[in-house]
Amino acid sequence: MTASLSQRQHVETILESLHRPGAQGEAAIIERSWRRCIDRYGLDPARPTPARYVPGATLREHQDQADDLLQVARAGVEQLYRQVAPLGYVVLLTDARGIAVQFLGAQADQREHQRTGLFLGADWSEAHAGTCAVGTCIHERTALTCHHSDHFSAHHIRLTCTAAPIFDPHGRLLAVLDISAYQSPVTKDSQTFALQLVKTTAKMIEDAYFLQRYGDHAIVCLDRSREFVQINRRYLLAIEEDGSLVAANTAGRKLLRHHELPLPEGGEARPFKAWNIQDLLDARVDEVLAIPRHSDDRVQAFHTRRHREIHFATLIEPPRRSAGGAAPARDSSLAPLEALADDDPSMRDTLTRAARLRNEPINILVMGETGTGKERMARALHDSSRRRDQPFVAINCAAMPESLIESELFGHEAGSFTGARSQGMKGLIAQADGGTLFLDEIGDMPLQLQTRLLRVLAEQEVLPIGASRPIKVDLRVIAATHRDLRELIAAGRFREDLYYRLNGASLRLPPLRERADKGYLIRQIFAELNRERGGRARLRGDAISALLAYPWPGNIRELHNALRYALATGDGEEVVVGDLPEECLHGQLAHPGARRPTPAIGEGGASQPAAPAPRPLEQDLLYRALCRQQWNISAVARELGLSRPTIYRRMRRLGIVPPNQQNPPTQS
Repeated sequence: MTASLSQRQHVETILESLHRPGAQGEAAIIERSWRRCIDRYGLDPARPTPARYVPGATLREHQDQADDLLQVARAGVEQLYRQVAPLGYVVLLTDARGIAVQFLGAQADQREHQRTGLFLGADWSEAHAGTCAVGTCIHERTALTCHHSDHFSAHHIRLTCTAAPIFDPHGRLLAVLDISAYQSPVTKDSQTFALQLVKTTAKMIEDAYFLQRYGDHAIVCLDRSREFVQINRRYLLAIEEDGSLVAANTAGRKLLRHHELPLPEGGEARPFKAWNIQDLLDARVDEVLAIPRHSDDRVQAFHTRRHREIHFATLIEPPRRSAGGAAPARDSSLAPLEALADDDPSMRDTLTRAARLRNEPINILVMGETGTGKERMARALHDSSRRRDQPFVAINCAAMPESLIESELFGHEAGSFTGARSQGMKGLIAQADGGTLFLDEIGDMPLQLQTRLLRVLAEQEVLPIGASRPIKVDLRVIAATHRDLRELIAAGRFREDLYYRLNGASLRLPPLRERADKGYLIRQIFAELNRERGGRARLRGDAISALLAYPWPGNIRELHNALRYALATGDGEEVVVGDLPEECLHGQLAHPGARRPTPAIGEGGASQPAAPAPRPLEQDLLYRALCRQQWNISAVARELGLSRPTIYRRMRRLGIVPPNQQNPPTQS
């Protein structure tokens, strides 16, 4: 048969390599790995090695240990997947032990991914999988392609896999980034571009991790080109205020070794301080720290001290240091506005205008989709203004019954109409006297009430129902709408003169899907809800990745509800992707998430017997887990790394009924 012939040829090739003179380059890396597979691991190339997966609880431990990296790597992994998915590749991110802690691949091919091992939780260590891109990259600490028959196991010879290492700031192997495909051209040269692409992405992830890890340090960025130093940032060196070297990225460590200033591999920050930036650059520490103020392009050229090579340098300053030395005093009254956003450009522009308008005697119209936080903006405007100690009265014009809205807004005198309160009632407008009146969904206000509201705004007085004299009020009105008021005006459903009274200035809130600071909002809202519950739950990286990937049609309100739900259904200690509402998992880039079931593996890597009847994949995996654990829900939750409520919820959704709750068959 063709399969056995191909297998025999593969085995013969490996055995012949043991007697050949030493190969060169990447071929030598592959042959060294083949020798390790036979001599050290006792593997047999003629015996296909089935995919092996770690149990769910073990996978969770690996992901916990890689959590900081997973949060940083998310954008790079997804960008890489978008580039290679049309060519049939999947993307794996494994930890330093070869366990796949993140996976992106086509959902339509999920069964094949699981069978082959290109899936979450798979073990790609060389000792188990034999020569492969991930395992051999871990051992050799270099990027490589393992193409077709380069693999040791005959089980993998139709795969092409390309991997690159990711190191931490002290030179320790942190992770491996891999792309793999089932179909590719025969020649290994066809993967040259794939190798460069994976290496570039791995460097991006590594440098992003470096910048996050040492964000509280000054970071010297060096390059041989002035034009690219601020973009390329090839060499990254973290330094203390006295110039002591703390850490360097991979390229930076190579540069230091080239100048005979090696940093201890795998060390912590303390041993790295053996060298100073002055040992590398022919410059004083104060000159290096003053780079941002040296020239218009914030770049300065230096000679290296030992080899007199010219390097161009720029400096990333830590947050505590500003251009003028001490940080300028902040206006604490702006804190409510500043808390609404982080670094989203649209929101920062909106908040800058809001800060200028907060004490101006003009009404403001806040526009944006439903759920974008219009009331929070109104509240922040009030809390940051001089009216902060006066009432803030919020009215939802769409939620209030039309029969009550007039008396609720304007108040009424005693006995002024049937059903009126015996002592009368002070209206909401009058209750806002001295403070802020927030009119939410102003576009839904009935037309006849718009006329009365216009008079209030024009005269700054309100006439309760049944009263003979108006009451003076001092208020600032903030209105909000998700509708196009100009369209309503054209349709005769909104007064044009009221529109201009309300729109003294306008603020537009972007939808959550367009905001660059989604991560900030996720962490902020999660912390608020956590405090409300009096808990100390942690939001894990896989959950953050899923939340960042979701398009949020309901905007911030939907995010708030999703996080509240996750805290309620989680185990109380941490929130993971499996605790999120089901809709938040839809639309992800085909990665199943940390707590989705992995294929059932028994002793020695053999698959467990299939359930009796064919089922959809998710139902089948859950059913198998329930059978293995004799329908003990707590045990299944521990195995799959899910909460018990999530197991029950998925059982209901998938129609899985425990045997003790099934109707017995009728007797004939």
